[in-house]
Amino acid sequence: MLRSFTKFVFAPALALAATATTLVVAAAPADAAVVSVRVKGSLAARSGAANWFGQTRTVKNKQKLTVTCRVSGQYLRGNVRRTAQWDRTAIGDYVSHAYVSGNPKLPVCAPPAAPAAPAAPAPASPVAAVPMGPTGTMTNEQFLAASIPAAQASQRDTKVPASVTLAQAILESGWGRSSLSANDNNFFGMKCFNNAPGSYAAGCKAYSTQECNAAGACVTTVATFRTYRTSVDSFRDHGASLKSLARYAAAFNYTTDPNQFIAEVHKGGYATDPLYTTKVVALMTKYNLYQYDLKI
Repeated sequence: MLRSFTKFVFAPALALAATATTLVVAAAPADAAVVSVRVKGSLAARSGAANWFGQTRTVKNKQKLTVTCRVSGQYLRGNVRRTAQWDRTAIGDYVSHAYVSGNPKLPVCAPPAAPAAPAAPAPASPVAAVPMGPTGTMTNEQFLAASIPAAQASQRDTKVPASVTLAQAILESGWGRSSLSANDNNFFGMKCFNNAPGSYAAGCKAYSTQECNAAGACVTTVATFRTYRTSVDSFRDHGASLKSLARYAAAFNYTTDPNQFIAEVHKGGYATDPLYTTKVVALMTKYNLYQYDLKI
């Protein structure tokens, strides 16, 4: 009887131990921490520290994870905190610290190992890294994800609500697909005045455009628009122009009210389309762009 009892008690335990062993990828480092996720529904773990990286798996609410180190990435407002920190897990993917319960003191992740030297000699002049930001070849979802960091950076610098910046970029550039944005990184229809590109633009180029009067009658004309080396420069110029030009000063009384903020910008002469405010607010509402506004 004792032999049978031992068989039925210890055999399942050994089988469970064997199953658990198959889930271990590598021994966790000494400074690793076990945390749990707090999220409504589920959280996507990513291959990098931003929402535009590929999803590696789905993490459920209250699921425990072993995290080993931290990196700086996309700023998010989660169920636990607002932060740009992302935690690397024991299997090598990333979760936003904005959704992690607890706040362990994790070390900064070591940079990835340098690749082996190529057989062919390296070019004499190194190629500059392409800055993060939207392009003219993205899907709508990719365009929005790539624009969020630049819009939030502009809000930190100028207090222009990120939701307004995102909606204007979508409307003015047609999700980045207009010739002006795709070819010249101008996502806000920023014009040159007296052929002066300003502090952030690289030059000026003529494009056909529509100008409307107060009655809503529009005519096609030619105007000179700013061209930028990078999309990020376009976002910086947009925020700096709104902040520095006196005609938009009234808008900055409403930095926590994006709908009224864009209404004041429209009154200041940003666009001649009489429905401009309505169109921008419709975009902010449809895509809930308000969720990306920082509480500063």
